[in-house]
Amino acid sequence: MPILGLQLMMLKDQIDEKGMYEVLRQVRELDIDAVEVSQVEMTDELIDDLVRGKADLGVETAAMSVSIAPGGNGFALETEFDRAVAACGKTGARFLRIGMMPFSAMTSKEAAEDWAASVEPYAARLAAKGITLCYHNHHVDLIRFDGERIFDIVRRVAPSLLFEVDLHWVQRGGMAPLDMLEAYSGTCKLIHVKDFRVAPMPEDAVRRFDAGEMDMKEFYGTFLSLGQFAEVGQGNMNWPALLPAAEKAGAEYFLIEQDDTYGRDPIDCIRESREYLRSIGY
Repeated sequence: MPILGLQLMMLKDQIDEKGMYEVLRQVRELDIDAVEVSQVEMTDELIDDLVRGKADLGVETAAMSVSIAPGGNGFALETEFDRAVAACGKTGARFLRIGMMPFSAMTSKEAAEDWAASVEPYAARLAAKGITLCYHNHHVDLIRFDGERIFDIVRRVAPSLLFEVDLHWVQRGGMAPLDMLEAYSGTCKLIHVKDFRVAPMPEDAVRRFDAGEMDMKEFYGTFLSLGQFAEVGQGNMNWPALLPAAEKAGAEYFLIEQDDTYGRDPIDCIRESREYLRSIGY
């Protein structure tokens, strides 16, 4: 069974305030076994805390974030390749992950091909060192250029680059997550476990529309924005079917994530997701 972890993007403010080690202690108390590190500065002190977290608390580092050029999220492979490899050796992480392709790479088939071609040499070099580089999708990866999804372009041009599949974004992109997992079986190593719910129509928006204070264009924009990130089990996604399918597709880690908690304490949201996953056998 894949190891259950947490995307630490949800607790980046707490990391800044308390330090990584104390956040790992909270993660352990939530009965979560691993973390993915994202959107924090990869200082030597933070890396040492990850090492201590594994030794003292038993919390693994599932993956750490990288970009190609400096200025992105995590290690910049152009300038910090050796440092990223060393951090994997220290923490025991077997995966690095790219959180998003540049927006410019989403504009055409040629742009997506160029980006994938720029990543492949780094993915191949990391693979030679026993580290798997994965790419995290959003809904845009379901764009088709000449009948070929961005997913397909990445697989064709960068075969050493595998996937971190965000099932929420697959759903939002209009592809059934079960179909995606089957289509790309064998390449889906990290899975973001994040639900998708539809929020109620705001009463104030309805009142303003009925009173003529909001035109149809603005009202319809509100209508289209009702999709939300949700705690696992609090949305419409079929996790009892999805998680076994993800494991079959090659998943080694399931990582709880929720991009927005809409004012709730993220610890409460993580706890709720964890309790649901426990209720279905994880």
